[in-house]
Amino acid sequence: MIKAVFFDVDGTLLSQKQGKVPISTRRALRRIRKKGIKIFIATGRHMIELSKLPVMEIPFDGYLTLNGNLILDENKKAYAGTPISADEVEVLSGIFRAKKIPFVMISSDKRYINYVDDVVVETQASTHGTIPDIGTVNDYDGEKIYQCIAFVQDHERKVLDEILDECSITSWNPTGIDIVARGSGKAAGIAQFIEEQGLDRSEIMAFGDGENDIEMLKYAGIGVAMGNAGDAVKAAADYVTDSVDENGIENALKHFGLV
Repeated sequence: MIKAVFFDVDGTLLSQKQGKVPISTRRALRRIRKKGIKIFIATGRHMIELSKLPVMEIPFDGYLTLNGNLILDENKKAYAGTPISADEVEVLSGIFRAKKIPFVMISSDKRYINYVDDVVVETQASTHGTIPDIGTVNDYDGEKIYQCIAFVQDHERKVLDEILDECSITSWNPTGIDIVARGSGKAAGIAQFIEEQGLDRSEIMAFGDGENDIEMLKYAGIGVAMGNAGDAVKAAADYVTDSVDENGIENALKHFGLV
């Protein structure tokens, strides 16, 4: 019996084509909530960005932000998280200072980017994202860093993979990658969360479409890939539904008898 459902945002809840949450998705989420099934967001985004998106018009029971590395309750108050190690933050700070690539460092309540170029503008526009404030390493004042973002091409990502010993990297866009502590991510965040909730992984369902959703879909009792997902994401899922623009979430929930 499914007791909780976790949803990615971009390309899952939020249509990139329309810039909104489909009516069918809103309807389906209301219905499963009325049945007592809890709903949660599991996204790579920070609450600073989420607050500007139409998904926040929907009431959720909790939020796993920054790829599950910063967990917030239903009142949007952060209470748990998995920061990147201090040693690795030193390396990341060096990348930030070097300004060879556009690079974002994210704490629990702040986002700073070292510089903005056309790649940043185009990437963020394609995902309805906002551009962080320009900042310096000194702005962090020793705060814990939960995620970094880099706007890079494939060959630059490979260099980062070689440099970073204690972090893992996943893509959310052809020119956008998330960097988090190795061993963390959406699946790890959900595991921590459901343990606190007294739930078993067999009692949860997860929806996603991106590389950073793969482990989450594998971990959930039922992992659902959107029709607009890539082949690797679909291969990791238990079920492939229609695209976000073709009522994918509602159709999958109907398939499994939840609505």
